[in-house]
Amino acid sequence: MTDAGAALKPAKPAGPFAAWEFGLAFRYLRARRKEGGIALIAIISYVAIALAVMALITVMSIMAGFRSELLSRMLSFNGHVYVQGQVLTSPDRDAAVARLGEVPGVVSVTPLTEDQSLVRGSGRTTGAMVRGIAPGDLDSMAYVYASLDDRAKRSFGEGAYGGDNLIIGKALAEGMGLRVGDPITLYSPTGADSAFGNLGGLEKTYRVGGVFSSGAADFDQAYIFMPLEQAQLFFAKEGVWDVIEIKVAEPDRVGEMLPPLREAVGPGGLVSDWRDRLAAFWGALKVERVAMSIILGLVVAIAALNIISGIVMLVKNKTRDIAILRTVGASQGSMLRIFFIAGATIGVLGTLTGLLLGLLFCLNIGAIQHFLEGLLGVQLFNADVYMLDAIPAEVDPVDVFWVTVWSFFMSCVAGLIPSWQAAKLDPVEALRYE
Repeated sequence: MTDAGAALKPAKPAGPFAAWEFGLAFRYLRARRKEGGIALIAIISYVAIALAVMALITVMSIMAGFRSELLSRMLSFNGHVYVQGQVLTSPDRDAAVARLGEVPGVVSVTPLTEDQSLVRGSGRTTGAMVRGIAPGDLDSMAYVYASLDDRAKRSFGEGAYGGDNLIIGKALAEGMGLRVGDPITLYSPTGADSAFGNLGGLEKTYRVGGVFSSGAADFDQAYIFMPLEQAQLFFAKEGVWDVIEIKVAEPDRVGEMLPPLREAVGPGGLVSDWRDRLAAFWGALKVERVAMSIILGLVVAIAALNIISGIVMLVKNKTRDIAILRTVGASQGSMLRIFFIAGATIGVLGTLTGLLLGLLFCLNIGAIQHFLEGLLGVQLFNADVYMLDAIPAEVDPVDVFWVTVWSFFMSCVAGLIPSWQAAKLDPVEALRYE
């Protein structure tokens, strides 16, 4: 007796997706020795979808982790909002700083200057960006301040960060062979004003008071921190601020902060945010994210298309069953739903398995990395080279939701195509060739 003959037909018509349709679809999916090809293709389709969904969730989570880590480092070193314009030279600028600090969500308000300079030390010369910042505002640079050793932090607390003491980046110090306490000479192209006019280029020797590590090699190679008043004097900018940097609690929502900040600054200030200054970088991240999503989405679609070949073979092998069911009264819709359920089941199980594996991998990626490092005896990530000592992964529920929906959708589409052909099969013609 065939599977179709073993199925019990209800006495009166059942509604769509009735229990007997599910029962017959699941029975068709069970492996039999003589139908091993169908079972094998179903297993291959299931594994392919699971791996594709797992890869998509993993890659999207790792990309989100890298994006979050990179932005947090860049935004920790630089400001989130910038104030420029006439307010920097206005007598009201100190009051404006106080008003900005009172805006809800503002973490720090830091006046500073920035200038380029030639740097010479240990017989080597290079260029650097000198950032003038008051000692009391240094802790607003979280990565900079946290990377200083205890002695350097104590010295700043004791007021030793001033005069001839500077802080330089780790990469710059290593490239020039400098250590804490070594002399370092800076050259200012502007020079200082005197009774005889501007003296032109000014050269002065300072002392390395500390070495910072921001976690971004480009910043560590390019930046030197100098006390604000010393920088103003050295670069002939006495009493001048180049910009007011503001840090907020939620940089991703900085757009909501701009109206109250503009109101606090007043009409003499130009307010912009980090998205303007990092527009090219921010745009590149968005394009990369979209492109990677499309590519990996196509991988999921290709994996789901394997369902078509499996259901086509199943329909071919069950042609006699289809003819018998149609003869005893089963509708075309029932035939479509039976094989659609069979194909969708493969896709749903594969999607759920891939979802579970992807989440487990992302949530335990640190332990997996340590296991591989112990197994291989090598360090996979060198913080000095990659800026990270571990693979960051940040699971975004929205990404996971859309990956799951996309996989479900493609599985249903792949199962629907051959199911439609099975529904259109003529029972008379099918039985004639059996």
